[in-house]
Amino acid sequence: MRRIIAGLVMAALIFGASAAMAQDTIKIGYLAALTGDWAAYGQTELKSAQLAAEEINAQGGVLGKKLEIVPYDFRTRAEDAVNAVRRMIEQDKVLAIIGANGSGINIATAPVVNRAGVSQIGTVSTNPLVTEDNNGKVRPYSFRICFTDPYQGTVLAYLAAKEMGKKKAAILYDVGNEYSQGLREFFMKYFKDYGGQTVSDQGFRGGVDVDFRAQLTEIRNSGADVLVLPNMGKEMALIIKQARELGMKDLLIIGGDGYAEFMWDIAGDAMEGTYWVNHVAPEDPAMQPFFEAYKKKYNDECKEFVNGVLAYDSVYWLADAIKRAGKADSKAIRDALENTTNLQLHHAVLTIDPTDHNPKDKDAVILVCKDGKARFFKKIRPQ
Repeated sequence: MRRIIAGLVMAALIFGASAAMAQDTIKIGYLAALTGDWAAYGQTELKSAQLAAEEINAQGGVLGKKLEIVPYDFRTRAEDAVNAVRRMIEQDKVLAIIGANGSGINIATAPVVNRAGVSQIGTVSTNPLVTEDNNGKVRPYSFRICFTDPYQGTVLAYLAAKEMGKKKAAILYDVGNEYSQGLREFFMKYFKDYGGQTVSDQGFRGGVDVDFRAQLTEIRNSGADVLVLPNMGKEMALIIKQARELGMKDLLIIGGDGYAEFMWDIAGDAMEGTYWVNHVAPEDPAMQPFFEAYKKKYNDECKEFVNGVLAYDSVYWLADAIKRAGKADSKAIRDALENTTNLQLHHAVLTIDPTDHNPKDKDAVILVCKDGKARFFKKIRPQ
């Protein structure tokens, strides 16, 4: 009998200690592609988020509690992302979720987080449908830290037509990717507004196609003076490499925020002279402490710096929202995220438009690939 009582007492103590530890922790879900084609992005995001949480915790945490990052790998698959988000909310009891870095993933998980009342912050999820439904109504618990595809499409069009003086565009896009489709659509619209013409519109299937010579031959024959790549990573590198191999040396190649440093490993010197719309510049002095801390902790350069910076600042944004909420409550956190105004983050000053949950008036950074890496070219805010 005494053993039973002692066991019950011990169990109660263990349960009490676990409950106390849980009360001292604010769990934040992190949705990232840690394996698969987007692994370079996802692994960088998770490391950056964990670095931010450690820094915040070292300064006393938030509301006297430690931030705990709870990561899940969605392997670039929407169905895995949906299942992961459900587990985060139902099993891990997270108060908010950061990620993913792909619009299609956030669109797939939006119904889950909005039904559950748990906020989700997209890092590099630029499609309008991430934060608004098909009727243009804001999704109450869906947010993003990046600018949107309509804005990015405007920037791409402005870069091609006004900055570079190009008037005939070719597009090679992923027909099965929402991000790629959206950016293509908005580029075409705004390029026409700036006096340009789309002379070739070619498609491919991401994750399937690796030979783009047929499409590139059509593009070469179209007379295009600029090739627009509204895609992500590996396929863009292969396209650039094959375009140069086909003799398209003078064709200007530009793209959006799907640029990644690992593309150099595939395309090599063919990357030189390409231009990319982005959210941050690696040379930004305000970001140097982050890059130094990342290198010190992981003994590695933050190669996918866009993902790293936006993940890092997403944690700081969320921590600020929790602090302003004044309590670890999902609804209060949502309200604080929506009411973010003039928040000085590391890469930008953030103000959220409550009507669509998008950042307002963020400058776009243009990067140019030069001497083996992406370098700051200029900032653009289209007129």
